[in-house]
Amino acid sequence: MYSILMLLGLTALLGASEGRTDCYGSVNRINTPGASCKTAKSEGLSYCGVKASEKIAERDLGAMNRYRTLIKKVGEKLCVEPAVIAGIISRESHAGKILKNGWGDNGNGFGLMQVDKKSHTPVGQWNSETHLTQGTNILIMMIKTIQGKFPRWTRDQQLKGGISAYNAGASNVRSYDKMDIGTTHDDYSNDVVARAQYYKKHGY
Repeated sequence: MYSILMLLGLTALLGASEGRTDCYGSVNRINTPGASCKTAKSEGLSYCGVKASEKIAERDLGAMNRYRTLIKKVGEKLCVEPAVIAGIISRESHAGKILKNGWGDNGNGFGLMQVDKKSHTPVGQWNSETHLTQGTNILIMMIKTIQGKFPRWTRDQQLKGGISAYNAGASNVRSYDKMDIGTTHDDYSNDVVARAQYYKKHGY
């Protein structure tokens, strides 16, 4: 009886340490102006900002939910917020809705997270756990590069810098306030963070 209780206690302890997703900061602690008017306009919206990011994320929610279990599994495995992965997936591929046979960006970007074949060798099926693991590991590599480049930034700031670098590379991140200048539509991390905050409220 005692050994069973010990085993249960050990299982509870292991459970407490497993499934963490906060190793690289949290989107809910990041202030963001949201999508630029350029991004909003390209999505057919007449308004910009966080409201626009949330509307785009909402449009992608139905498609995103098909992958929620996988996204959460990868997030917990790699200790990254699933909401961040979902935010990137929304921005990169509208949860797969704009892909042709898994490819986007004129045949250069692969999968839900649009792994760039010019910089990486895509692995797995376009909507698989293998693909999401590769994309998330690329994000982690970018976050760690930003951590080394800006050691005095908070973890949340480094997370945002890593998200920006996922789009335009770590060399493009030169300051916190202007990190998105040079990213697609000059708003990549601001838009992704706002979308991620939306997904965080919707089960990610």
